[in-house]
Amino acid sequence: MTKLQFIQAIHELGIQLTQQQLEQFEQYMHMLQEWNEKMNLTAITEEEEVWEKHFYDSILPFASLDPASMCDVGSGAGFPGIPVKIAFPKCKMTLIEPLQKRCRFLEAVVEELGLDNVKIINERAEDYAKDHRENFQIVSARAVAKLSILLELCIPLLKVNGIMVALKGKNGNEELQQAKRAISELGIQLIKEEKTTIEDGSTRINLYFEKMRPTPKKYPRAYAQIKKKPLEE
Repeated sequence: MTKLQFIQAIHELGIQLTQQQLEQFEQYMHMLQEWNEKMNLTAITEEEEVWEKHFYDSILPFASLDPASMCDVGSGAGFPGIPVKIAFPKCKMTLIEPLQKRCRFLEAVVEELGLDNVKIINERAEDYAKDHRENFQIVSARAVAKLSILLELCIPLLKVNGIMVALKGKNGNEELQQAKRAISELGIQLIKEEKTTIEDGSTRINLYFEKMRPTPKKYPRAYAQIKKKPLEE
């Protein structure tokens, strides 16, 4: 996907990008490429792949949500949180990332791009949830863990009636079947599933969950416990 194709694709989602926003995307790409030489941020650094697999891929699931406040769990190099923040400048964004060196990169991006209302939290999601339960209208995660684990990490942060968006690849439906117990225990329901195929033939499955009731206090458990005994049948 070229820059022009990206602009067109975003336009088709109903989002008009200003010259400043496009410059922010280009700055972000250059920083990714530059910092990636010093630390392992992403395997995707080719320009056309970045426009599609990092930027377009990140914005697509949120175009219909027009997020006002959002928490991106396991943000890594900033996906989907930073592209969503650039595309929706009024969104209050919280990025949770446990690795300090990635947080340094995120801080540099936020400063360089002049993004406001962005919090970068150097913590694990399950620890952050202890003091920030049910704080966010939208919670997202991309490529962090399988769905049964991911839901336990993310749902405690979500307000009742809020939306959790899990950005998944071709195994999304399989993970969804395994996560039935997590869905039941955590008081959420699947409200939408969007399946798309990108230019190289890869499948993207974005799963949207609505939180129907407060999360039981025992969740999230410690990560070692979550990993050892995920909420699966």
